[in-house]
Amino acid sequence: MQRKTLLAVALGALVLGVGCHRNTRESAESDAEQAAEKTEDAAEKAGDKVEDAAEEAGDKIEDATDK
Repeated sequence: MQRKTLLAVALGALVLGVGCHRNTRESAESDAEQAAEKTEDAAEKAGDKVEDAAEEAGDKIEDATDK
């Protein structure tokens, strides 16, 4: 009886350990995907700001040459 109990406890711990490892791996993959999305969003915002600044500079140059 003790052997079966010990075996059940060991097997349960092993299953729990494998499950936690898989959850940790999936969590890491999810975190990496979120980081990639945030980086992509930041790059798009930076590109938009550069585009806006270029348009504004072009407008100022145009205004200066019109005078």
